[in-house]
Order: sequence, then C-alpha cells, then structure tokens
Amino acid sequence: MRILVVGAGATGGYFGARLVEAGRDVTFLVRPARAEKLAARGLSVRSPVGDIRIDAPKTVTADALAGAGPFDLVLLSAKAYDLDSVVADVAPAVGPGTAVLPILNGLRHLDVLDHAFGADRVLGGSCAIVATLTGDGEIRQMTDLHTLTYGERDGTRSERIERIEAQMEGVRFQPRASDKILLEMWEKWVFLATLAGSTTLMRSALGDIVAAPGGRAFIEALHDECQAVAGANGNAAREKVFAGARKMLTAEGSAMTASMLRDIEGGARIEADHIIGDLIARGQSKGVETPVLARVLTHLKAYEHRRAREAA
Repeated sequence: MRILVVGAGATGGYFGARLVEAGRDVTFLVRPARAEKLAARGLSVRSPVGDIRIDAPKTVTADALAGAGPFDLVLLSAKAYDLDSVVADVAPAVGPGTAVLPILNGLRHLDVLDHAFGADRVLGGSCAIVATLTGDGEIRQMTDLHTLTYGERDGTRSERIERIEAQMEGVRFQPRASDKILLEMWEKWVFLATLAGSTTLMRSALGDIVAAPGGRAFIEALHDECQAVAGANGNAAREKVFAGARKMLTAEGSAMTASMLRDIEGGARIEADHIIGDLIARGQSKGVETPVLARVLTHLKAYEHRRAREAA
C-alpha cells in the first residue's frame, strides 16, 4: 500500500515516521524548504516510547505530486485554516481507489473533503497525541499518548479498512479501527471545544479555572452546552465517556490547557471557526441555544481581528 502523509509536522510527521519504522511505503507531501531539510538532516522523533531517525525519508512537493500517481491512502493532518490549500495540493494524489483519512478536529473538514473528493473516498478519523515540532525540525512527543482511530463513517467493516488494519500491524503507536467513528469524533469534539473554550476565554489552565469562584460551574455549563449540540445532531457523547471527560475537565490542580491557548499566547493562527464556530452553527440548525459558546467565539474572533490588525 502506497501511503501519502500530508505534511511532516508534529502530528503527521510522528505517525508517518512510525509507519516508516514499521517498513511501510510512506511518502511525505511537504513544502520545498521542509523537503530540503529532511533530505539533509533526516526525520527525527524524540519519544518516551522510543526515538526514531529516518535518513532521507521519501518526500514529494505539490508541484511534483501529479507525476507520483495516485496513492492508496492519504493521511491528512493539516490545520483547519490550511485545508483549502491542502485539498488543492493533494488532489493529484487522489484516484478512484484512494482512501482519504483526515485526523483533524471537529467535523467541518468532512464537508470540504466530501465536496472535493467524494464522500465515498473519505473516512472518519481521529488521533490523540501531545507532540511539538522544534525549531530545528525535530518532532518531540511529550507523553506516551499516541492513538490513531479510523473507520467507515457508516460503521461498516470494509475491505479497505481491513487493508489499512494490515498496514497498522506492528507499528509503535496505538491504531484502532472503529465502527462508531463519527460518534467518537463527536465525543472528542465535545471535550475539545470545552477544553479550548474554557482555557482560552479564561487564559488559564483547567485547575486555575476550577479554583476560581464560579469556575467549575462555567466549565460544566460549557460542557453541557457542547453535549446538547452533539445530542441534537444524533451523536451525544456516551454516558461513560461524558462522565470521564467531565472528571478530567474539572480536576482540581490540573495543569491541562488547550493547544489553542498556547497558539494564542504565541500569537499564532487558531481554529476558531472549525472548533467553536461550526459547533454553534450545528446547534443553531437544530434549535439549540449556545450562549456560552457564543461568548467564547466572540473572544476568539476578537483575537483574530487584533492579530490581523497588528500584522497589517
């Protein structure tokens, strides 16, 4: 199976490197500057579950992708705000038999990919990893959390899922085929929107919010609101999953923050519309009021406007 990993950043680079480590045929779609660095320095991963160094990994740039022919699997891990340009870049790699496996947060990207490539080619997918790309291009995994979940969106067990499963055998991360992938994507979204919404609005870790007057109640109200949207769309988080998320979100002393907060603190772009705005829109379409989410979105959009103004 020929696998194209879109990007070689912290997420795509990590999972792609682990697949190469397991002997899979992996090519990384990267920008020319990144391709030059990978050719010169290789792809390095520092990880608590084992370091990797891949000398001169296979790479391709967007302008050369048409000559590479269609791939069997495209693993797509771009940021949501880059999705339109990524779709245009990756289009030559998608043929009649290609499966596209996106591991972005939220669900909005599925509509974009369905329109571009056809819903029959687009799988559901989700990942969990805490990793960063250093200034010298090394990937550093911060914890041993590294899951990759995928499946047909209709819940069937197809031939291509079985082929992907075969490619995942023996890799040094935790892959799993799911027959409830859309539900699991919603469950992650409910958790992530609560985490991102609370920590960005309060500019604090969860434990600091919980310690503040009204902080726990705020997190719970936001979590309930996100769950209400999911439920109205037929994918409420399962009771055990929701309870586990609530416990994590309201844990005293927790140092957990969302990567979106770290992006704001670093002056970077954020996925406000994809993570929060789209959740509000899906709530509105079902008659669910989302006043707490609306407050979060106002805050995030104000940051985006300020960032754009200061960059002008």
